[in-house]
Amino acid sequence: MPVDYVASVNRAIDYVLAHLGDPLPLEVVARAAHFSPFHFHRVFKALMGETLNEFVRRQRLERALSLMSRAPTNSLTTIALDCGFASSSDFSRSFKQRYGVPPSRFELSEFKESRRAELLDLMKQQGARPSLESLPPGENPDGFTVAMRSLPPRTMAYLRVLDPYRGGVVEACRDLVIWAEERGVANRDWYGYMWDDPEVVALEDCRYDVAVDVGDLPLREFGERVGRFEFPAMRVGELKMKGDIALEMRALDWLFRTWLPNSGLAPDDQPGFEAWDGRPFEHGFEHFEIALHVPVRA
Repeated sequence: MPVDYVASVNRAIDYVLAHLGDPLPLEVVARAAHFSPFHFHRVFKALMGETLNEFVRRQRLERALSLMSRAPTNSLTTIALDCGFASSSDFSRSFKQRYGVPPSRFELSEFKESRRAELLDLMKQQGARPSLESLPPGENPDGFTVAMRSLPPRTMAYLRVLDPYRGGVVEACRDLVIWAEERGVANRDWYGYMWDDPEVVALEDCRYDVAVDVGDLPLREFGERVGRFEFPAMRVGELKMKGDIALEMRALDWLFRTWLPNSGLAPDDQPGFEAWDGRPFEHGFEHFEIALHVPVRA
């Protein structure tokens, strides 16, 4: 697939994710992707393996699942409207078509455990160690703490990795570092954006963006492969950690199973992300020094 097509589809994905609560007709999304609607429909399906309408509906349902998990006090009607469904009945009908039962009867904990088991099996096959078993709610043997931070608006250059749990992240980091060095922004802040929760979304459908804050870098510096995304000011809970992938998994468990439900805060619609200490993988491929950020509503 030509690189400019990839860039166009990435622009469409960015637009959809930022406007899930709004109507998303093909013409509007195609315009955001800088493509004609006639050609864009075919390009999107060829690259993503599903039509734009199928993609939008799946994203809305997966966001709804995340909200059901992370904001369980919200009513199903509130979740439905927040995720762009016309009504609770529209949400229930779409949910049943995809998952076999209406949302009110869905066994969320069993579903998440099966997804997690798939992730753990894959990571163990890749040699991850030590054990990545789940951290029970309320447990905090690592002494994790969270500090609240207010982040200013930021402009990111990014490379997107599809199906990141099966590889591609290291190569994307390397390529974006080279791109950033050529433009004098490689020593700025580096981030990794986890758009999808692997306990809710199938691993092959997950997306990860490696990104660098480029400030006011002119638009002409962005090529077809490197995307540009603007994040608004946001409030985040920040957990700093130094360790391996097992420690990061435990930190994420604690953030979403213990800290967030007991914080009195509601998760925002922005993705969770990691902020690297230095450049990506500066401390090696098995030891990470990062801050995990959970956006919350102010």
